[in-house]
Amino acid sequence: MNPSFSYLLTALAALAAVLALIWAAQRVARLAGLTSARPASGRRLAVEEAVALDPRRRIHLIRCDERQVLVLTGGAQDVVLGWLPVQGEGR
Repeated sequence: MNPSFSYLLTALAALAAVLALIWAAQRVARLAGLTSARPASGRRLAVEEAVALDPRRRIHLIRCDERQVLVLTGGAQDVVLGWLPVQGEGR
């Protein structure tokens, strides 16, 4: 057997072994509950809506906990337009 072919075969076997170990570790972590296949439902931050103002700029309504903020993106820099009052706050 050619020595260079032997080295190539050894390298491919090592790569296959490492990939198999990574796959097995991921499976064990998922079965143990250390990772989740889906995102957590109790997220604190979410994009509620987004509207295109023109081809470059968009305005986003973002929820953080129980508050909402308007953010303008796509220009030279992003701008926080302001926090909306909490519903039932009575301002």
